[in-house]
Amino acid sequence: MMMIHFPWLFPLLCLLPLGSTVMLVVRSRGSVPRPPSQTLQPEGRVLHRSKRDWMWRQFFLSEEYMGNNYQYVGKLRSDKDRGDGTTRYVLSGEGAGTIFRIDEKSGDLHATQRLDREEKASYTLQAQAFNKNTGLPLEPATEFIVKIHDINDNEPKFTKDVYTASVPEMSDVGTFVIEVNATDADDASYGNSARLVYSILQGQPYFSVEPETGIVRIALSNMDREVRKDYQVVIQAKDMAGQMGGLSGTTMVNVTLTDVNDSPPRFAYSSYHLSTYESAEIGFTVGRIKANDGDEGQNAEMKYRIVEGDGKDSLDIITDEVTQEGIIVVRKQLDYESRRVYTIKVEVTNTHTDPNFLHLGPFSDTATVKVTAKDVDEPPVFSRPQFVIEVNEDTPKGSIIGTVTAWDPDAMDYPVQFAIDQHTDPERLFHIDSKNGSITTLKSLDREVSKWHNISVLASEINNPRQRSRVPVLIKVLDVNDNAPEFAMSYDTFVCENVKAGQIIQTISAIDTDEPLIGHKFVFSLSTSNPNFTIFDNEDNTAKILTRRSGFNRQEVSAYYLPVVISDNDYPIQSSTSTLTIRVCSCDSTGSMRSCSVDALLLSAGLSTGALVAILLCIVILLMIVVLFSALRRQRRKEPLIISKEDVRDNVVSYNDEGGGEEDTQAFDIGTLRHPEVMDSNKLRRDIIPEMLFPYHRPSPMNECSDVRDFISSRLQENDTDPSAPPYDSLATYAYEGNGSVAESLSSLESSVMEGDHEYDYLSTWGPQFKKLADMYIGKDTCTSGLTN
Repeated sequence: MMMIHFPWLFPLLCLLPLGSTVMLVVRSRGSVPRPPSQTLQPEGRVLHRSKRDWMWRQFFLSEEYMGNNYQYVGKLRSDKDRGDGTTRYVLSGEGAGTIFRIDEKSGDLHATQRLDREEKASYTLQAQAFNKNTGLPLEPATEFIVKIHDINDNEPKFTKDVYTASVPEMSDVGTFVIEVNATDADDASYGNSARLVYSILQGQPYFSVEPETGIVRIALSNMDREVRKDYQVVIQAKDMAGQMGGLSGTTMVNVTLTDVNDSPPRFAYSSYHLSTYESAEIGFTVGRIKANDGDEGQNAEMKYRIVEGDGKDSLDIITDEVTQEGIIVVRKQLDYESRRVYTIKVEVTNTHTDPNFLHLGPFSDTATVKVTAKDVDEPPVFSRPQFVIEVNEDTPKGSIIGTVTAWDPDAMDYPVQFAIDQHTDPERLFHIDSKNGSITTLKSLDREVSKWHNISVLASEINNPRQRSRVPVLIKVLDVNDNAPEFAMSYDTFVCENVKAGQIIQTISAIDTDEPLIGHKFVFSLSTSNPNFTIFDNEDNTAKILTRRSGFNRQEVSAYYLPVVISDNDYPIQSSTSTLTIRVCSCDSTGSMRSCSVDALLLSAGLSTGALVAILLCIVILLMIVVLFSALRRQRRKEPLIISKEDVRDNVVSYNDEGGGEEDTQAFDIGTLRHPEVMDSNKLRRDIIPEMLFPYHRPSPMNECSDVRDFISSRLQENDTDPSAPPYDSLATYAYEGNGSVAESLSSLESSVMEGDHEYDYLSTWGPQFKKLADMYIGKDTCTSGLTN
């Protein structure tokens, strides 16, 4: 027999609307609804029903459980459990041991984690009872399902944050504009949590939205693009069928009215005055006039023509297709003596008309243009010594913000053209109409960048631009609430592990670059409900951060991130979300911080653990490169002084001291090479001190007058094998050119062979100064004679 207990059923029934039907289904593996005693099969055979082995209490859980203890699911109990403690209950399946935990003795089943139905709606589990002593199952495993009840915890979300739509101006009421769509992650099959209703928060009375479909339509007739072109419509989607307490989401729809030809061209003035010299050549441009058409593109294209006037034969007008201006030119040379003023009547018409809007016509206009044949050289005079213009910073570019007026003080009163001194407007923020002096913006203005713009306007006569005057124009940018408030500073906030609930841990404030007329008033709140901290608005542009609980542990969580929403009270309301980092620290009994975890310190400094490891790794690599480079430089051998094998000399000996001339008997001579045994073994270099002193190695004596080839080979071998052979800073190079050279030997060592017929006995008669030279050459001659014999 299976017993079912549903303590959760009554609260859910209270939430259902009146008249709702409730169906409760409890499923167990291998079981179907049938009478408790027996079931009659189609064949008529009666099957006896076996007794169920499990008793269940609860199969449903509510999502987002906020209790401090584990959420109780139900109690699993087998009828074979005799209550003597020998039965052990085992749970398996989805989430067993992690999300769901069973008491092995009592069979009580609990959920250990907060569950989210949007992540997983149900869990399939198996339960089985075992004998604790034998380890054998008391009965087969039984499967059951734990379903997660949905709560309204997800607000509707639109598929786009901002929609863009366009609709022709002057459209009828009910014209389709756009359809917006929103979705809700809650369970659509349970209650009204996902039943959405659309409404319009901003954009009335111009637009409306269908509550069920989200279709936006025109709600006001005769919407004129020339009056207003762009609209911002805010649409809200609210669940719970729009009832109170439901969650909502909003989106923005930017609607642009497209142009139709419903605005006829109109001249700004009924009469225009131009002037030129009577000597102006044919085709000379006298001036330009322009009619205003509120339409754009093809609908704003115009054509000018002269319909009548006494100056019809002398003047002509041409349409500038780029600027849509009428250019008045000289058709026939003017004569000041016969006529000083030439008058023409100019008509302007639209080149493309729409039959649906002809009733708004006529789509034409006329103006009188008077051209004076003589100009006066005197600069214009402004109506004021300076002009002050105020403009909102959100004024769209191309808007007229003010007008500068000037006139010709002379009797002729020639028309004046205006221009802006580009040196005073380097950023090209403003434009002035050369005819009427109206100043328009070319770019959007930002008060936070510059509150004042000082420009100079030049006024000159049309016929003589060199005669001009200037006036300062001061443009003041008025503030509009277009900046959201933010934290006044960067806060280093910490909370003690032993803090109590309701304790103040930080006081925050905000700043706003805007300057409202009534002063700043900020509102502080949390973006979402936080179980650890809360915020209290002091209503003086500051707020307190308080703890909602006690007992923080920095080993579990070293830092918390608290999103704080700051809003202002100006129109339109601006808000921003700033994140406050709260470190968990160890404090003493007075609340003074003693230490914080390393991760929290790194987070407050803007460095993560991975970033710190990367920095340390880079430093180690750089140190290894420096050490390796130093070792390579130490091991690098010096390059030989003589790289080329063909750079061969008999002997190069260089000392850093000056010889003693003929009296210097210490100098190197050829006799030393032939008689090495006469070298003083105790004589060392006088100019340097060697790094190491080795015992002098006396070379083996050579036979007198031996062959030079053998002599060089012997000395070369001795120098290669004896590292202590002096001098230490000298280079001794030995080579033998041989007899095969085309130029023969250039060495003086064999000069005695080539000059054997010379006699040097006369050198002995030159005195003691040449005794050394005489001994050397007379000895050489004797050696040569012996070899010949």
